[in-house]
Amino acid sequence: SSGLYATNNSVSNPANYTATQQDYPSYTTFGQNQYAQYYPASTYGTYVTSNSVDSTSSTAAYQLQDHTQAMTGQAAELHPGDFDTVQSPSTPIKELDDRACRSGGSKSRGRGRKNNPSPPPDSDLERVFVWDLDETIIVFHSLLTGSYAQKYGKDPPMAVTLGLRMEEMIFNLADTHLFFNDLEECDQVHIDDVSSDDNGQDLSTYSFATDGFHAAATSANLCLATGVRGGVDWMRKLAFRYRRVKELYSTYKNNVGGLLGPAKRDAWLQLRAEVEALTDSWLTHALKSLSIISSRSNCVNVLVTTTQLIPALAKVLLYSLGSVFPIENIYSAT
Repeated sequence: SSGLYATNNSVSNPANYTATQQDYPSYTTFGQNQYAQYYPASTYGTYVTSNSVDSTSSTAAYQLQDHTQAMTGQAAELHPGDFDTVQSPSTPIKELDDRACRSGGSKSRGRGRKNNPSPPPDSDLERVFVWDLDETIIVFHSLLTGSYAQKYGKDPPMAVTLGLRMEEMIFNLADTHLFFNDLEECDQVHIDDVSSDDNGQDLSTYSFATDGFHAAATSANLCLATGVRGGVDWMRKLAFRYRRVKELYSTYKNNVGGLLGPAKRDAWLQLRAEVEALTDSWLTHALKSLSIISSRSNCVNVLVTTTQLIPALAKVLLYSLGSVFPIENIYSAT
């Protein structure tokens, strides 16, 4: 065995080791260089076989220092955010959980999404009051049917007449200002349901009458039910209308007379007074309760109605409920 290594590798035996001792000789420089191409030279230094303690210590110390500097340089490039990468597919719920668990300085790695325009819930919110509209806060449907007059001993013909007058005013407001002719067959549950299709275009000079929305919807039968979606252009026009409705509601919720105009304002005030007289100030008492709840920072009023969303908004405005029901808190259960 010693003869084989001595012949092939020319290993000297200055210490006169026996054959038994040389069965497992140290690797020589030739032996390592033979496979140098398979090892990255930048990671580990060359193995030194010299018996010189000074040479070995110097070489090892230099290589260790160089490797330590390289590692320090790499560590300096790392940031806490580099460890936030999620390996599994991301979902909206998972993104919310991850965002809540991270520190305030980290940024979400999730796909960018448009924020919901509705305001976030108050952190100190303790009670949510969910209300029905007809026959709870307002008296309307039972006026039309005469059931209110029969139940409370009122004049049935007068009750029905007042109901019909109020109904006419509701649909007139919905058609004239809230695009009900366009949106009747495209009803939504909430005012922001189609906001993701809105590109934010300035609507101050936009012509809703000539944008072709109603004709396209009629010919293509795109509005058969809630959730039926048309093309991108049509959905954008639909979103424009709901955005405009939201703007009008927010602007005139405390000044419905300004939206109606002088003539209709007087007729509206007269009708409201007659309804209040017939119903023994039903709305006045309801508004008092709603206003108390609305004034508390830890309480909120939410309206859920079986009326379509646009007529429901018209009712809320005409019954002066806009101040206690932000439009974001109104839902149609149709």
